[in-house]
Amino acid sequence: MVSMIRSFAAACCAFLLVLGISVSSAQATTVQVKLGTDDGMLAFEPSTVSISAGDTVKFVNNKLAPHNAVFDGHEELSHADLAFAPGESWEKTFSSAGTYEFYCEPHRGAGMVGKVVVN
Repeated sequence: MVSMIRSFAAACCAFLLVLGISVSSAQATTVQVKLGTDDGMLAFEPSTVSISAGDTVKFVNNKLAPHNAVFDGHEELSHADLAFAPGESWEKTFSSAGTYEFYCEPHRGAGMVGKVVVN
C-alpha cells in the first residue's frame, strides 16, 4: 500500500512539473516590428509595442534600406549594424519591465523612432 501511494505521489509530481514547464514556455511570445512600412515610409510598423517581461521582439527589414534599431542607454538591445536586404531580421528578448525607446540611426531625423513597453 505504501509503495502504491509513493508511486501515485511521484506520478503527480511529474505531471505538475511537466505542466509547469509547458505553461511557462507557452507564455513567452514574439512580436514583429517592421523596419519601414509596407507603403515604403520611413517608420517602424508598429511604432509602439507592449509586451511582457521575457517576450521577444523580432525586427524585420521591410522595403527601403538601410535600417537598424538603436536603444539609447541599452547597447545590449541595440543592433547597430545596418540591414540592407528585405527580410533581414534579428531578435531581442526583454527581461526587465520598463519603456525602451529606439530609433533608426540613418532615419532618426525623419522621425523613424519606436518604443517597446515591457510590463
